[in-house]
Amino acid sequence: MGFLSGTIAFERFRVEGPSFKKFGPKQIEILNRFAIGKIEGISPEEAQVGFLAGQHLFDQDFDLEKNVVSDSLYCGVRIDTNKVPSALRRAWLAIELAPLLAENPHGKLSKAQRQEAQQAVQARCEEEAKSGKFKRMQQFQAWWDHREAMLYLGSSSRAAVELGGDLFERAFEMKLEHMGAGKLAHRWATDAKKLAQLEEVEPTVFHADEPGAHAAWLNREGAGFDFLGNEFLLWLWWSLETETDVIALADKSEVIVMLNRTLTLECPRADSGKETITSEAPVRLPEAHQALKYGKLPRKSGMLLVRNGLQYEFVLQAESFAVSGGKIKVSDADDESEADENARVDALRGLIETLDLLYGKFCERRLSKVWQGDVKQIRRWLNQEKVKDKKSVA
Repeated sequence: MGFLSGTIAFERFRVEGPSFKKFGPKQIEILNRFAIGKIEGISPEEAQVGFLAGQHLFDQDFDLEKNVVSDSLYCGVRIDTNKVPSALRRAWLAIELAPLLAENPHGKLSKAQRQEAQQAVQARCEEEAKSGKFKRMQQFQAWWDHREAMLYLGSSSRAAVELGGDLFERAFEMKLEHMGAGKLAHRWATDAKKLAQLEEVEPTVFHADEPGAHAAWLNREGAGFDFLGNEFLLWLWWSLETETDVIALADKSEVIVMLNRTLTLECPRADSGKETITSEAPVRLPEAHQALKYGKLPRKSGMLLVRNGLQYEFVLQAESFAVSGGKIKVSDADDESEADENARVDALRGLIETLDLLYGKFCERRLSKVWQGDVKQIRRWLNQEKVKDKKSVA
């Protein structure tokens, strides 16, 4: 499965309920009851969603030994769509309307005639959908970490994630809360007893001549503190370039950080668009610094983290904190699939813990008095002025 081998991608959700000590036969029975194909939809064209046992598109052989590893439940989610293409709908409607128009001396159709044609097209679409000729299947993996009360859905499609999340909520009678940059900052501030400071936070103006810093890609009322994800990537970029690539974390460990592979920047005012730079070290390229200088902010970046002897490589989306293209090496074996599944789970948890500790380091500075000093130095850096000598980020 995707989380137990191969590359990793996920968005994470905090799980509220149900209450149980560990995964067992009851959860396996629920997976089987809500397996793909066992719940019929209202319409043949409605998307169908259900669980898979995880090995392939048709695997419904759910089993404790296969689907439960180290206090975690692993399964697949399959989404079947059966929608008639809009071009066909338009063609069929034109065919239905043609004789009606010919019969009408004024060349205009009544409301009743249009409704009659549309109903005929809808009936034809439902009939064609039943044949299965337009059926499309997609699957992604899900990992429910009971120990951390987190659900990880391994899809980059917003629609697929929403359908998968709704399936888990209905099947297991749970409530899910998406953990993007804002919610993760809120969780950190709650643990650090700094909620009052967080509530006062506004987007940082990194260019002194800018009138404001609200990004066009964020809904001011609904996004909460997700803008902190963009500030985190910018702060990390500045820290690595002007100070050190070894960052001390709250648990007294250290992490080596590199921004690599890919970098996406976008103008928060929606004036100059978006650009993606692909390179071994994109943040070192002059075009990346030029984009920053003209006000663009990082929205996605490749990251390489080394902590406690393990190396994690992935791409982080700033606002959602979605991870994609993740790679973990848990053994020296050439075939990673041979690695012990429990070790893989521990490595997954290590990746998430390392990322959260690094983000927590940023949140600590962001909500402290030192942030204004950081902002001044970041502004100098953005203007390519001389910055202070490298030192450890303590």
